[in-house]
Amino acid sequence: MGIAMVAGAIVSEVIATLSLRASHGLSRPWPTLVVVIGYAAAFVLLAQALKSLDVGPVYAVWSGLGTVGALVGGVLLFDEQLHTATVVGAGLIVFGVAVMYLGGGLAH
Repeated sequence: MGIAMVAGAIVSEVIATLSLRASHGLSRPWPTLVVVIGYAAAFVLLAQALKSLDVGPVYAVWSGLGTVGALVGGVLLFDEQLHTATVVGAGLIVFGVAVMYLGGGLAH
């Protein structure tokens, strides 16, 4: 159940981050509402997940996959440019998250 909560936290955080971009500095009400709800949901889900999972690997998974998700969403939704260094960096993030997950596990 903890893993499902982390996944929900990642999705909520990515949606909130992409909505932050769409809000134009929090000047558009609907995207701003999605930002507030999305981040609140992400933190509630992450807090619940940490009842049964270790904080280090969970935070690595949440922040790393959230970063990659925001990158992909920015490219798909906002036509942001992808550069070789960006792709390499995203790959390193995914690799680092995998190493932390495999090295430390998740459950305590």
